[in-house]
Amino acid sequence: MYVRHLSRELAALGHSVRVFSGQPYPDLDPGVALEKVPSLDLYNDDDPFRTPPLREWRDWIDALEVGTMWTAGFPEPLTFSLRAARALRGRTAEFDVVHDNQTLGYALPALRSLGFPLVTTIHHPITVDRRIEIAEARGLQRLSKRRWYSFVRMQGRVARRLSPILVPSQSSADDIVREFGVRPRAIDVVPLGVDTRSFHPRPDVARIPGHLVCVASADSPLKGVATLLRAAAKLGTERDVSVTIVSRPKPGGPTDLLVDELSLRDRVRFVSGVADTELARLLASAEVAVVPSFYEGFSLPAVEAMACATPLVASRAGALPEVVGTDGAAGRLVRPGDPEDLAAAIGGLLDDPAERARMSEAAWRRVQQRFTWSAVAETTALRYTEAVIAAEGVHPTTRSHR
Repeated sequence: MYVRHLSRELAALGHSVRVFSGQPYPDLDPGVALEKVPSLDLYNDDDPFRTPPLREWRDWIDALEVGTMWTAGFPEPLTFSLRAARALRGRTAEFDVVHDNQTLGYALPALRSLGFPLVTTIHHPITVDRRIEIAEARGLQRLSKRRWYSFVRMQGRVARRLSPILVPSQSSADDIVREFGVRPRAIDVVPLGVDTRSFHPRPDVARIPGHLVCVASADSPLKGVATLLRAAAKLGTERDVSVTIVSRPKPGGPTDLLVDELSLRDRVRFVSGVADTELARLLASAEVAVVPSFYEGFSLPAVEAMACATPLVASRAGALPEVVGTDGAAGRLVRPGDPEDLAAAIGGLLDDPAERARMSEAAWRRVQQRFTWSAVAETTALRYTEAVIAAEGVHPTTRSHR
């Protein structure tokens, strides 16, 4: 989402943008070019962790990718960086600047030695995800989680060698300094935006009484979906509530099992693969949107809900207080991982139509003032200019503006 919206708005400013991506290839807007950097696609939704036949192996990077997967690691940050560096070799005349979206692979610093000014975005340090998932794991799962997240050490080492680094919040900046050891002066806070063409108040969409919406990866402990389900179970003993979670949980996985354990099958539904307009209408149909995460480096779902003028309840965790603002103004903040606190905040809003109306207006106003992709693109383009000047000592207008 970050790449799609940023690239669109950069193109609207007159810049020429080419996105290098492996599978799954992104949906990009007209005016933005896609250059495919194919991997072996080992994590395809239809055949995850597949073992490709030898005829598909092309080179040593493919062998590294398969070998890392076979030994329970996650190879893509490293292997994509190697392939991207190879794809860019000898092409310094084509591009003014390279922007890395948190690949942080070992080949990334080599791009500077090839002559490319480099800007990097880190949304948040994955050390946080690793810590939470390992804490949730049991037995041998802990060993497999540690191995899976072994790429994080590489990301920290690479991050310490990079500047400038764009981050979406001050909370994320502080975490990156602490977790990755990055110098504070290398970091620049550039908040993310929301596509207000799709996400905006929709007075034609009726609010469904007692309806809650959450956009989150259902099986990721970091996202706190289990906390929401437990809060919904409590609320369901007091009132008629329904919950839509925009995600696709693994059948028989922890979230799927918890729905049955809490007897919520008739109250909770999961949807996935929805387009932006459909998602916006879904958010606009809810009386309350919920972001129950244990951590967020920013939280586009929170901003998208606010843009739809939907009252929001979110965890007081990571960057969410920065996004939501003062507790009770454009949204309510609750203790992360506390179903009782979450249920009380949601219930209070469900019982108070006047407060929901006031919060709806405040949320939309906050989005208009702070979170637009056009502003993100303008600020990011300035950082590109600074990176070009710092790397080459020439003004970027002498180059091709790509």
